[in-house]
Amino acid sequence: MNFFLTIILDGLIQASWLFIVALGLTLVFGVLKILNIAHGSFYALGAYIAATAVTMVAARGLPPSVGFVAMLLSVALIASAVGLVLERGLLKMFYGRDEVVLLLVTYAVFLILEDVTKLIWGVNPIYATQPYELFGNVEFAGLYYVGYDLVLIPISAAIGFAIWFGLNRTVIGKIVLAVIHNEEMSVSMGVRVNRVYAIAFAFGVLLAALAGALTAPKISMQPGLSSDVIILSFAIVVIGGLGSVEGAAVGAILVGLARAASVHLMPQAELFVIYLIMAAVLMFRPEGLFKRETARRI
Repeated sequence: MNFFLTIILDGLIQASWLFIVALGLTLVFGVLKILNIAHGSFYALGAYIAATAVTMVAARGLPPSVGFVAMLLSVALIASAVGLVLERGLLKMFYGRDEVVLLLVTYAVFLILEDVTKLIWGVNPIYATQPYELFGNVEFAGLYYVGYDLVLIPISAAIGFAIWFGLNRTVIGKIVLAVIHNEEMSVSMGVRVNRVYAIAFAFGVLLAALAGALTAPKISMQPGLSSDVIILSFAIVVIGGLGSVEGAAVGAILVGLARAASVHLMPQAELFVIYLIMAAVLMFRPEGLFKRETARRI
């Protein structure tokens, strides 16, 4: 019994931070129709910024709780600014071009950000573990977990619900949905689509960086971090359906549980299991489990 509970808890912990990353990726695709290859780099950027903030706070002798707050605030400010600058300064020049062109542009941004992180933080692993001990250890049904890992699950659920609520129950969210479903009609109704693009992209960058910040105390930051994350994120949004918040949640849970089960039962097949699930879903539902609704043109 404990064995299966361990797989479920490990899977949900994996799914929690992967969901936040995939949520940003699917939001950007839903609004801007861009398959953002650079999304993994924003995750890595958030992790490095968070590590820097935690290290600076710890050097001043302040408690880990201050470091936790500092890393979230610093990531939110810097990631939002980077997202706005990239969208306004680069991506907007390629709107209306072929999708392949935008794909190549984001790939170029991915390569540039990889080198920028190496230039700033070097190639040696960086650790920022102080906030990891913030919530102590927790006993659950005879199993012992680090409290920080379990806290990530409700944080991820709260972020997902906030995004869903914001899109479906607020005026700003309905404007964003209008742009997603019919951009031409939105423009004719007076919606400033460029502003929606900028906000959506900056918010997508913020989510990726926030996921990086939340996982920073758990991992070592080193080159290659972004590549691993972008592969898993694409698998999640493909399984769930591009542009679907609900699909990102279900896809993240499936990938998280599959990875956890594989690690405990067959570690050598960890990535293969994810690709197997993705292939099985695409075989029967080529547009993912949650097909995004599209407006019918008359």
